[in-house]
Amino acid sequence: MSERDSGSSGRAKAASRAKASGQASFGAFVRKPVERTEDTAKVNVATAASEAAEMRAETAASWPADAVEVGAIVDAYGLKGWVKVAAHADAGRGGDALLSAKRWWLLRGQERRSAPSSQAKTHGDSVVARLGGVADRDAALAMRGSRVYISRSEFPALEADEFYWVDLIGLDVVNLAGINLGKVAGMIDNGAQSVLRIEYPATDKTGKPVADERLIPFVGVFVKTVDQAAKQIVVDWEADY
Repeated sequence: MSERDSGSSGRAKAASRAKASGQASFGAFVRKPVERTEDTAKVNVATAASEAAEMRAETAASWPADAVEVGAIVDAYGLKGWVKVAAHADAGRGGDALLSAKRWWLLRGQERRSAPSSQAKTHGDSVVARLGGVADRDAALAMRGSRVYISRSEFPALEADEFYWVDLIGLDVVNLAGINLGKVAGMIDNGAQSVLRIEYPATDKTGKPVADERLIPFVGVFVKTVDQAAKQIVVDWEADY
């Protein structure tokens, strides 16, 4: 089984919400003149297109339920409003969600915003992008510190033996003998492969309940099946390893 990593959004080979506002009710209509109605329709379409191309304020209610943090804006890039993002994973290893997503969801402190991504590309070990509503370098600099989220539904599709880290976290891990080894609490990238970080209940020397952990490389020799529907990973690993 091959694997890839993105921080929380990483992928091991082994969220946009449209908001309707100001629209006429279903039964509303305009009688005449036809010419004016057509002009109004054109204006409405142009206005909607303009609003879609700009940054907008969001709330916890309008935030995508499947939003996954994928990076943070760390600087401006150039003079024309591009921003520089430190991604939680390299493009091609989960960070490519930044390159393909149509809308970025931005959180800084308690302020929530979203912006359409008109262009995004890799630049060295970062991602640079042009966002709607960010017209110049000063506006881009004002975006520093914003955490970037992407709707999970906008992540690129994977091959059959690939998995995003975010989809593995929380799955039960059992061995071939059916012994439960715990739950995936996180993932680690050691440079060569992804590693499952599995937490399980244990006791310390005084008998006090504690959470212990075991690490299992996410490679085919150890990981036999990943059943996301059953929320279970089966591994060839003994409980006393």
